[in-house]
Amino acid sequence: MAQESTRRRLSPKQAGMVRRLTAAAEDELLASGYASLTVRNVAGRAGVAPATAYTYFSSKNHLIAELFWRKLQTLPDGVDESVPPQDRVISLLREIALLMAGEPELAAACTSALLGSDPDVALLRMRVGSGIRNRLEEALGEGFDPEVRDALEFAYAGALVQAGMGATSYARIADRLASTAGLIMGSST
Repeated sequence: MAQESTRRRLSPKQAGMVRRLTAAAEDELLASGYASLTVRNVAGRAGVAPATAYTYFSSKNHLIAELFWRKLQTLPDGVDESVPPQDRVISLLREIALLMAGEPELAAACTSALLGSDPDVALLRMRVGSGIRNRLEEALGEGFDPEVRDALEFAYAGALVQAGMGATSYARIADRLASTAGLIMGSST
C-alpha cells in the first residue's frame, strides 16, 4: 500500500524509496551519529543519488522526523475496553516512551529533529502530535476531560525533551511518565 509522504501522495515505487531512505537514515544515524548525518550520506548508504534523496526529504531533520513518524505507526492500534482507562493511558504512554529506548542515539536525534523549523518537519510534528492525541483520546475513552488529556500531552512532551537532553534514559522516562499519568488520572476522578 502506498503511504502518504509529507510532501505528496506516493506511488508504491516511491513509497518503497522512502522506506529505503528511512532505513538507510537509521543505519547511518546508528553508525555515525546525528551530528555527522547528512542527506548526502544517507543517499550513499541507500545507493541513490543525493538529488533522489532530496526529492523526498528537504533536510536531515525532515528525514529523521519521518523516521520517528514511521516508528510511531508501528504501535498497535485499538484499545482493550475491558481495561480501565487509567491502565490504558499508562500502557500507551509507556509504549510510546519505550519505542526507541534501546536506541538512545536515534531517540535523541528524533527529539532534536522534531524541534526543527523546516516546514516539512512542522507538518510531521503536527502529525505526530495529532497521532498521539488521537491515541490518548481513545485510551481515555468516552467522556474524557480535555484538561486531563492536555496534562497527559504536556507530561509526555516534557518527558521526551528530558530524555532527549540526556537528563535521564528513555527507559527511566517510561517509568516516570507512567507514574505521572497515574497521578494525573487519579486526580481526575
